[in-house]
Amino acid sequence: MPGWVEKSCARCGNGCCDQIVIAAASERNEASMSRIGKKPIQIPAGVDVKVAGPLVSVKGPLGKLDWSLSSGLGVSIANGQLVVSRSNEDRQVRAMHGLTRAELSNLVQGVTKGYERNLEITGVGYKVAVQGRSMSFSLGYINPVIYPIPVGIDVKVDKQTLINVKGADKRLVGQVAADLRSLKPPDVYKQKGVRYAGEVLRKKAGKTGK
Repeated sequence: MPGWVEKSCARCGNGCCDQIVIAAASERNEASMSRIGKKPIQIPAGVDVKVAGPLVSVKGPLGKLDWSLSSGLGVSIANGQLVVSRSNEDRQVRAMHGLTRAELSNLVQGVTKGYERNLEITGVGYKVAVQGRSMSFSLGYINPVIYPIPVGIDVKVDKQTLINVKGADKRLVGQVAADLRSLKPPDVYKQKGVRYAGEVLRKKAGKTGK
């Protein structure tokens, strides 16, 4: 079947048992996502949710976010709760049911509490400064590295080496943090670069002689 990886089975030698295990795991995952999709989302005070066709808009103290529903999914609002429903039991629709519920929950939290990621810079002479809507990094290159701060993101810098990224959009916050880290990925051996706060760099085990 599509998506299965053929390999020899320890029992029968033709891979059939492995396919059964993979199929069972896939079904369990779909069932889990389906259960998640049925859970209502509580709409906090101060949050306004509007549905216009496939577009769901969530507005709160920290901003406004939108999400487009996939085919076969719908949203209803009742008793201060947001409920995601599906029109059929198609495999893809069931999988998207749970994902959509999770994403809408993220939107509600994003416009009320927001999301944040922290990073830190290590290395002699390595530092960063916020200049308007841009960040200027000194990371050992000939010229400073300039990073434009995307709309919807707030960045604070402490002691020229500690970075706090905040925003309502969870995906965007994560992407910006990943972008900043990629400017100078941390060196496992020299321990220099941009890393996530608390990130542990593990050295690869060296080869030992016999």
